[in-house]
Amino acid sequence: MPRFAANLTMLFTELPFMARFEAAARAGFRAVEFLFPYEFTAEDIARELRRHNLAVSLFNLRPGDYAAGERGLAALPGREAEFAESVELALEYARTLGCQKVHAMSGLVPAGQAREECAEVWLANMRAAADRLAPSGITLLAEALNPRDVPGYFLLSQRECARLVRLAARPNFRLQFDVYHAQITDGDLTALLRSLADCLGHVQIAAVPSRHEPDEGEVNYCHIFQLLDDLGYPGWIGCEYRPRAATEAGLGWLKILGNS
Repeated sequence: MPRFAANLTMLFTELPFMARFEAAARAGFRAVEFLFPYEFTAEDIARELRRHNLAVSLFNLRPGDYAAGERGLAALPGREAEFAESVELALEYARTLGCQKVHAMSGLVPAGQAREECAEVWLANMRAAADRLAPSGITLLAEALNPRDVPGYFLLSQRECARLVRLAARPNFRLQFDVYHAQITDGDLTALLRSLADCLGHVQIAAVPSRHEPDEGEVNYCHIFQLLDDLGYPGWIGCEYRPRAATEAGLGWLKILGNS
């Protein structure tokens, strides 16, 4: 049976961020995730979690200058110190929030930079980050993003991401599998998920191609949820989609697909 976490960066955006926790709990979610919590103190977020009996399934390390178009630091030569600082900050937040999974965005390949150099930096950064997080029981995640939405991103596909995660060879370093990105870039989702089951660390969903609620589009989510159950995936499924209208008005899919 799938367990869903509301992505508060994308859901309930009709409300201020700190009010979204109550809205998610009221809608029946037992967990939340978000991209970047750093505009708020970890203590303030933890207070909302306790107040509404919510867990945090995931959040991201700082990605560099997101407003200027940066999408992570892990694969960027010359930014290693900044990446290490982002790991320390994420560790502080994760401990306070009781969160056991954090995602490190890899970044856009710099113009003129060889991918092989980026791969070397990425591996070194991710191994160091996983080692730093391991004593606190925290799993590090990497995710491939589709080139239509994020052209130039370092991680190009789910299989390439999984190959590098396996190459890093850290037990607390795993793949973040977003069905939306995977369908656009890779397709063949059933075979893909089966081939990646050994390194699957987190799953996210959205309709394809609209990125709206998962009750439309080309992905059969009833099948995907059953497949995840069959594969023994134990984690939360992050609802990282853009609602068609008000968030709560579009949550009917939870009763239909969530109980499939």
